[in-house]
Amino acid sequence: MASSLTKEATAPVAGGKSFLGHPLGLAFLFLTEMWERYSFYGMRALLVLYLSAAVVDGGLGLNAGTAVAIYSVYNALVYLLALPGGWLGDRVWGPRKTTAVGAAIIMVGHFTLALPSAGTFYAGLVLIAVGSGLLKANISTMVGHLYPEKNDPRRDGGFSIFYIAINLGAFAAPLTIGTIGQKVDWHLGFAMAGVGMALGLLCFVFGFRFLSAESTVVPSPLSAAERTAIWKKVGLWAALAVVFYGVVGGGGLFTVNWILWPLTVLGLLLPVWYLVKMKRDRELSGTEQSRVSAYIWFFVVAAVFWGIFDQSGSTLNLFAQNDTANSLFGFDFPSSWFQSLNSLYVMAFAPVFAWLWLALNRRGKEPGSLTKFANGVFLIGLSFFVMMLAQAAASGDAKVTPLWLCAVYLIQTIGELTLSPVGLSLTTKLAPQKYGSQMMGVWFLAVTAGDSVIALLQLVGAPTDSQWWFASQGALAVLAGVAVFMFRRTVKPLMGGVH
Repeated sequence: MASSLTKEATAPVAGGKSFLGHPLGLAFLFLTEMWERYSFYGMRALLVLYLSAAVVDGGLGLNAGTAVAIYSVYNALVYLLALPGGWLGDRVWGPRKTTAVGAAIIMVGHFTLALPSAGTFYAGLVLIAVGSGLLKANISTMVGHLYPEKNDPRRDGGFSIFYIAINLGAFAAPLTIGTIGQKVDWHLGFAMAGVGMALGLLCFVFGFRFLSAESTVVPSPLSAAERTAIWKKVGLWAALAVVFYGVVGGGGLFTVNWILWPLTVLGLLLPVWYLVKMKRDRELSGTEQSRVSAYIWFFVVAAVFWGIFDQSGSTLNLFAQNDTANSLFGFDFPSSWFQSLNSLYVMAFAPVFAWLWLALNRRGKEPGSLTKFANGVFLIGLSFFVMMLAQAAASGDAKVTPLWLCAVYLIQTIGELTLSPVGLSLTTKLAPQKYGSQMMGVWFLAVTAGDSVIALLQLVGAPTDSQWWFASQGALAVLAGVAVFMFRRTVKPLMGGVH
């Protein structure tokens, strides 16, 4: 993740107990992550639907474009804040305390969403984004701490088990929280997400004694001078924000766009600034400079991928509600249930892909990282061409079969399984030594950039319910995939021997 610890690990004391042959602490981290993902994806399945629902139906009555923009900015903020979240774990609180604080903030955020007020709703979204940034950047680090020997053969298996927790939570959330939110009461659904995070926090606290002592260590604590300087900067920017929004609010000019536009611009400029900062760093060796140049290729393509992929909870969610017949083989279901498909497909196909790559490798036919990356973004583009056809079939008052969305999510999941693991691996391999502990946060900034572009398109009025919307983005992604494949011989030398 975005944090890196340097001190020697100490093995957790668990009285000889284990979890599926792994340190017992893994069970508590598994449950914490499962419930956190349950709360996150449950709320996300309802977010755009609630924002765009009519006031008489209990929603906020926003137009679809504004609802998608809010969703995209929120999603971008979650991944943007993973970078300072990792920094706090590294330099202020340590991973364990940072994770606990993050979980508590997420829980409060969900319960704030449950209050029937537009003002508290937006405050709840901010709290969840802040808490998610703190937790996301540190909990995976603690999984690594359970295996003090870096070559422990159980390490990869431990992370695989931990990954199952993510998909279990994400699969169950729309089926339960989505149903209650859509069929009973929106705010009750948001409250269920809060209960889920509360259970996750309890699991985490009860598991403290089974975690590695290293998770309490602050690897690179701030000096007194650094703390003072940071507080001065934070105070200055906070004061400027208070004055600015005080003037805007006092003048009766405030709308939600005064929040969305600055965050969208920040989500676009910060990734660019960070990549330029690394590229221009004179302390990097020639090989490291070359690898940063190669990484920029992958970063831009990944931003295109995630900008499309993350619309599962926004434009595709609205299509599921407004243009899809939510009935199959005589069984009716809420539109939010489509949000479970990605996790279901991941759990079904991840083992297949793991076996496939090994089988191809033994035959000397496994595709290279560049080819896999190109295939991933090509497939995400193909999925939006399918959505273009689905949108055409839904013209007028016609509602299309749910098999359209089932096919779209299947194609997207195959693309994810092709691109995402490669991106994570390349991020660690291409990272300059100076930025080694921060590069996973840089990878998350690709998500931030992609979601910010979608938010920007919505803020300038691009229609989400048109064939043009899906066709244009599909074409961009397909072209990006073709470009990576065609220029692989140009990019590969820049990677400095990394494969």
